[in-house]
Amino acid sequence: MPHDTPRATSRTASPAAAGEPIALPVTAVTCLEDRAHVERTAVLDLEAGVQRLRLGPVSALAVDRTLHAELDAGLPAAVLDVRIVRTWTPRGPLPSADDSALRQHLHALEAEQVSVQHRRDRLDVRLGLLGRLADRLLREIRESAGAGESDPDRWARELDRLDAERDTYGEQLRTAQARLAALDAELADVRRGLAAAEGQPADLVAHVEVTVRASAAGPARLRLGHLTACALWRPVYRAVLDGGSLTLESDAMVWQRTGEDWSGVRLTLSTARSALATEPPRLGEDRLALTERTAAERRTVDVELREEEVAELGPAPVSGLPGVDDGGETRVFAAPGPVSVPSDGRAHRVPLSSFTADAAAEYAATPELSPLVAQVVRVPNRSGHALLAGPVDLVRGSGFSGRGTLEFTAPGATAELAFGSCDDLRVVRQADESRETGGIMQRTVVTRTVRLHLSRFSAPGEEGERTVAVRERIPVSEISAVEVRLRKEACSPAPDAVDADGIARWDIALPPGGRRSITLAYEVSAGAKVAGL
Repeated sequence: MPHDTPRATSRTASPAAAGEPIALPVTAVTCLEDRAHVERTAVLDLEAGVQRLRLGPVSALAVDRTLHAELDAGLPAAVLDVRIVRTWTPRGPLPSADDSALRQHLHALEAEQVSVQHRRDRLDVRLGLLGRLADRLLREIRESAGAGESDPDRWARELDRLDAERDTYGEQLRTAQARLAALDAELADVRRGLAAAEGQPADLVAHVEVTVRASAAGPARLRLGHLTACALWRPVYRAVLDGGSLTLESDAMVWQRTGEDWSGVRLTLSTARSALATEPPRLGEDRLALTERTAAERRTVDVELREEEVAELGPAPVSGLPGVDDGGETRVFAAPGPVSVPSDGRAHRVPLSSFTADAAAEYAATPELSPLVAQVVRVPNRSGHALLAGPVDLVRGSGFSGRGTLEFTAPGATAELAFGSCDDLRVVRQADESRETGGIMQRTVVTRTVRLHLSRFSAPGEEGERTVAVRERIPVSEISAVEVRLRKEACSPAPDAVDADGIARWDIALPPGGRRSITLAYEVSAGAKVAGL
């Protein structure tokens, strides 16, 4: 049976493995949330007996403990040992003959920069000495003039000579500073071009040493796999709204900086978290105790008005680059064809799937949150797989309209996308509140009236109505001591529906240039025992 014993060393290959290594290209990659599993394949020309082979080079970021190698089943051969051997080759500061013309130019500019800096420093020192010499000469002139000694011709010659030298060296210093500024700008351009055109040559190179035992000579196919860091992926989407249909393209954004390019590989994308601990959490005791209420607690009921978001499934949003939301189940996606991803650390878009379906669009308004009216599109998920949470590029008739967010959507479920606000629809909100206390039971009644004014600004010649779904919330009581009642007689018009979360909805049809007003009234009443309302 084939087996492997992965080990890791950092030394030069043994004489038995000397010579040109056997190529070990990447043939398949499974990209995880924060790393990748790389599979490699090579055809070996084996000899009878035990032999050690050197393959590679491979990424120096390969995880040694995940290294696994095996030969094709049915062949009279087995893997006795497999290990990663890393060699370090320090590079000197001087350019080599193998460097590119751009890198040679960079070294020349850096050498010239050092030379000009030295010349600038020497000119600074010389100008400082000339300045001190001028001070000494002026002091000598003052002292000689005070003592009655005068030699104006010599003083004039010395001052003229000092001024001429200071002007000459000052001009050379300005020329050197200007050249340094130009070199800094040119070096920045060359470094940007070098970073875009080629990477820094690696000092750490890794190879794989495989010890194989074969009963007979002949070719054999070796498969090797390992984990590697510096690779990840995230789902992205592109939604194109064309009339009553929507085309949703599912893509994967892949980054990798493993040190080797992935050229024409079979790419698989997985939401598995290999680094996540599998140990279940420990259970602790949670003791519950019953206590008698005090007389003050029996007389009063403390309440408070709080705001809560409607509960939904899925993880809480986080800032920055979020993790992959897979709905709690590992999802696997395969690229439809060979994929090439260079090791440059940049984002590369890989198409996964695409579907077109009839879309239901509505104009939604939530005046309490925003005076804008947004276009919301709902479409069934017909991609055949789950749509993971991720950013969406929104495109409609006028072109790119912005970027939104798609929540996790199971196969067959309805996906909801917001295509931005509509400039010709606006809503204004006004709220009034009154409080009354009286009656035999001393009940407190809080009456709240909300008035909404919708307007549509239409271009000349525009026809057709637009239906706007307006939503306004009503408080929901959790205790029987507080009652919430919708005053339908004071509403104009009455809400078309009110759900269990207290969200009232109206479907308002607006003609071109039309205006509508909505009035919502409700009251919150509580007895004398209720405090905090």
